[in-house]
Amino acid sequence: MIAMRNLFGGVYAGRKVLVTGHTGFKGSWLALWLSELGAEVGGYSLAPATEPAHWKLLDLPIRETIGDIRDAIALEDAVAAFKPEIVFHLAAQPLVRESYRIPAETFAVNVVGTVNVYEACRKAGSVRAVVSITTDKVYRNREWEWGYRENDAFGGFDPYSASKACTEIATESYRDSFWPTASFGKSHGTLLATARAGNVVGGGDWAADRLVPDLMRAAASKGTATIRNPDSTRPWQHVLEPLSGYLLLGRRLLEGRVEFAEGWNLGPSDDGVVQVRTVVERMEKAWDAIKAEFKSDAGAFHEARQLKLDCSKAKERLGWKPVWSGLETVEVTAAWYRAWTERRALTSREDIARYVLDARLAGLEGI
Repeated sequence: MIAMRNLFGGVYAGRKVLVTGHTGFKGSWLALWLSELGAEVGGYSLAPATEPAHWKLLDLPIRETIGDIRDAIALEDAVAAFKPEIVFHLAAQPLVRESYRIPAETFAVNVVGTVNVYEACRKAGSVRAVVSITTDKVYRNREWEWGYRENDAFGGFDPYSASKACTEIATESYRDSFWPTASFGKSHGTLLATARAGNVVGGGDWAADRLVPDLMRAAASKGTATIRNPDSTRPWQHVLEPLSGYLLLGRRLLEGRVEFAEGWNLGPSDDGVVQVRTVVERMEKAWDAIKAEFKSDAGAFHEARQLKLDCSKAKERLGWKPVWSGLETVEVTAAWYRAWTERRALTSREDIARYVLDARLAGLEGI
């Protein structure tokens, strides 16, 4: 039996933790894990955008506010009422192709919405730590073969990537202007960090225009998924991988470790940085119901073809590293959807337990 409350130094047990975007894919997994850690979880988010939705299936007893992070007053009221000690900010418009359809909304949600979160935290008076989640796409993409490091230049071709790069700049401004590490414990008591993950997969994602959900929807209906850009290379990782990094980073901030209040890459191991085609082939082997065909989209919007993160900083300083191989990631993900499709079984807690055991064997810090 795993003593979940003791993970990450037991820092989350009995502590008030707010997750923005808790109804989304990653947010729902984070809320679940925090609940397993014994935290008093609060959530602020729009209603789930898909049906089914992982968040609804979990049915967690948390203090939930359904709202928009662009609504500064409602957000401030929710944060002030809950009085969290740490905030994990995940709420966003997260889709590249959708950002071409609604560019102004994407910038408003991702940039202004993030500033609203920081303002709500500043005014609440209770917040000691903020972990703000961005993306691997914040870097100016040079289409080179080696990984981007935390000190590489920000940029973005598509509106989503550009909006997240702007979020990183806004975060640096807030940290320098209002929460400088040199003044921590003197003029303020809050530490702010950002985390940049790769293409995250796992059970419970039903978003449109994402590779794994497209494959799983087709499998559930006994159809064939049409896949674009099969030769594009991405850093694929299971959702629990970056979440372990977020939780470890949050622990360090709550401990008052000022040296961790900066940006961090949390990407997969090298065998997880593969072409879309490879992921599809692995999925087809993991579950025989999955079938796909590749078809180039001549009218498609621009998307980066090559993307990789250098995570040596997180490995050396944070004590974080990937646990599951690319093949294990695919197998766990396919098994989740198969259990849900064939038996309506929800295996999310079992996946967390398995990850924790494997993380201990791998020597992951805090587990």
